[in-house]
Amino acid sequence: MERVRFDRERGVVDRASASAEINPFDLYALQAAADLKAEYGAYVTVVSMGPERCADSLQDAVARGADACVCVTDRRFGGADTYATSKTLAAAVARLDYDLILCGEKSVDGDTAQVGAGVAELLDIPHSYYVEKIDVGEGEVTLTTADICGSKQQRRMKLPALVSVGRSIASPRLPELKRKIDSISADVKMLGLEDLTALSEDEVGAKGSPTKVSKIVIPEDSRRDGEIFRDEISFIEAVKAAARGGGKS
Repeated sequence: MERVRFDRERGVVDRASASAEINPFDLYALQAAADLKAEYGAYVTVVSMGPERCADSLQDAVARGADACVCVTDRRFGGADTYATSKTLAAAVARLDYDLILCGEKSVDGDTAQVGAGVAELLDIPHSYYVEKIDVGEGEVTLTTADICGSKQQRRMKLPALVSVGRSIASPRLPELKRKIDSISADVKMLGLEDLTALSEDEVGAKGSPTKVSKIVIPEDSRRDGEIFRDEISFIEAVKAAARGGGKS
């Protein structure tokens, strides 16, 4: 993230300014999927929308426990806001046979936490955020959320469903050497706009994004001045003196 630049003229993140890697929050979702696979049995497919170079990250996901990976890539997807991104990912996921969709809480570059819920709404399936525990039942999942405002919640959702997880769901583990070696030759399926027949060019990328960044402003550093009163005066007198001095205290 420290190497990522922003294109102020276009109001978008310059994603070519730094190498691609798995979003840290998605590593928790990937580990949770691998754990569920070990406990209940599952076939894990990782889906990412991005440039073709994200294939390296997807192969890393295979090394970490995924069975298959899909790269949703097309130059016409560029400049997408969260809504257009959700639409594109939902169209890609709709091509798969799925029961449970896991995603990270948010991305470290956009930091919106909107895409997961957007995908679920477009697929018309239930969704839940900030989940730290998942128990799979017959056609449903029971979820425990992280501590929110001093309390936790238990929720039950019918499958298929989408779950957004936080840091407490699992600790990402380094891949085993054999899986790391095998992942180098892992097949990455590429999907372009022509493969997503439910979408038109006007619904994706910058064209399909209803929100635009019109201006990027870096705020100036601000500081608060203070004044120390060394004379022995009462608190009331100090407050009055501070008020006369323009708010210093």
